[in-house]
Amino acid sequence: MKKTYLYSQGFTLLELLVTISIIGILIAIGSVSFSTAQKRGRDSRRRADLKAIQKSLEQCYSLSSTYPISLAGVGSAITCSSETTMRAVPADPKSSTQAYIKVGTWGVGYQLCADLEDDGSWTGAEQDICVYNQQ
Repeated sequence: MKKTYLYSQGFTLLELLVTISIIGILIAIGSVSFSTAQKRGRDSRRRADLKAIQKSLEQCYSLSSTYPISLAGVGSAITCSSETTMRAVPADPKSSTQAYIKVGTWGVGYQLCADLEDDGSWTGAEQDICVYNQQ
């Protein structure tokens, strides 16, 4: 005589719930790490952009003994004495239309600042980065 089994070969509901919850926890941890890496990458880009703008403005000073009166905005060129020192002023990496913060007396000097995402707000603290005229 054959015995019939009422139980099928498969996973129980409890096993499925435990597996799904473990996968959910791993996804949550991974997404936090990914967003932190994105913030650091954008901050690194901001530092590099400010240094590039600074080099362009200093090259402008060496050509004409004065800094530009102002920066026209995102995507515009920096031109001094009919020489283009930067083809397009970069925008903030998080917003393609937002420019970096400009402070200072243009023509005589400049100060460009960027708000880094690590500190969360514009505080002027060491987490925020500024570049100044070197002449």
